[in-house]
Amino acid sequence: MEIFIISITAFLVAVLTFFSGFGLGTILTPVFMIFFPTNIAIGLTGVVHFFNNVFKLLLVGNKADKTVIFRSGIPAVIAAALGSWLLLNLSDTQPLFSYTLGNKLIAVFPVKFIIALLLIVFACIDLIPYFNRLEFGKEKLPVGGILSGFFGGLAGVQGALRSAFLIKAGLTKEAFIATTVVVSTLVDITRLSIYTTQFHKADLTENLPLVICATLSAILGAYLGNRLLKKVTLQFIKTIVALLLILVSIGLGSGLI
Repeated sequence: MEIFIISITAFLVAVLTFFSGFGLGTILTPVFMIFFPTNIAIGLTGVVHFFNNVFKLLLVGNKADKTVIFRSGIPAVIAAALGSWLLLNLSDTQPLFSYTLGNKLIAVFPVKFIIALLLIVFACIDLIPYFNRLEFGKEKLPVGGILSGFFGGLAGVQGALRSAFLIKAGLTKEAFIATTVVVSTLVDITRLSIYTTQFHKADLTENLPLVICATLSAILGAYLGNRLLKKVTLQFIKTIVALLLILVSIGLGSGLI
C-alpha cells in the first residue's frame, strides 16, 4: 500500500512542482513520514528528489543562468551541509509535546514541528500579495542560497525559499526553472552524502522497490510537466502548492502525520 500511495503522490506533485521550482520534497517528505521515522523519511525523499532533478537537468538544464547558480548555489551547498548535520543530531531528541486524541497518544517531535512552521511560512510567501510585490536583487541571492540550503538539509524543504529569491531575479520562466533545478541538485548531492550514514537504519535494500517506483513516478510527472510548460502559469501552480503546504503543515504540527 505504501508503494502505491507514495508513487501516486510523487507523480502528481512532480507535475505540479515542475513549474514552481519547489514542492516535491516538501510534500513528499510528510508522506514518507507516515511509513518511516522523520530522519529516514527525509533521506529517502532526498533520493527520489535527486534522481528527479537529474532527469529535469536533462530536459532544461542548458537554460540555467550560470551567474545565478554561482551566487546562490555555493552558499546553498555550504548551508546544506550544516543543516544535514543538524538533522542527524536532532533526530533522537524527545517529543516537544504530546497529547491524547481519543485513545491514542500523539507525540510531536521537534523536527516535525520545525517543518510545520516552515511550511506555513512558505505558504504565506505565495498567498499573501505583499510578498509578491517584494523585489530581491541579485545581490540578495547568497542570502536565499544560505536559507534554502540550510532548511533543505535540515528538513528537506529547500525550494520555496529559493523560488522566493530567484523569481525576483529577472529570469525568464525557462531560466528560472532550469536554475532552480541546478541549484537544487547541488543541495541534494550535499545532503545525501551526509544522510547516507542513516540509510542502513532504513534497510534501503528492502525498501529499494519503493524508492524506485517513487522515483520513476516523479520522473514521469516531470516529463508531463515539461510538456505542459507553455500552457500553465507559474502563479497558478504556486497557489495550488501553497494550499497543499498549509494542509500538510497542520498535519505535521499537530502530530497527525
